[in-house]
Amino acid sequence: MPRYFRDTLNEDLQDPEFRKEWEALQPEYQIIKAMIEARTETGMTQKQLSEKTGIAQSDISKLENGTANPSIRTLQRLAEGLGKILVIEFK
Repeated sequence: MPRYFRDTLNEDLQDPEFRKEWEALQPEYQIIKAMIEARTETGMTQKQLSEKTGIAQSDISKLENGTANPSIRTLQRLAEGLGKILVIEFK
């Protein structure tokens, strides 16, 4: 994250209402980040991942942009297509 963003975010996180909303969105952001990182690590494009999993490239794009919520089955298909194992846990 650019320094200006981090500074602004740290200031905003001092507001309890903002912090609560930010924390509520973290699981979704973590999934998106993990999907993008896994795809990037394999060197696959969205189109290649689409061809491997049978999930439409437009749907992969929506998932990575945070405009769609994947089912666990979809996450499993993506993980398999990337040569990964899906792990979900409660802490």
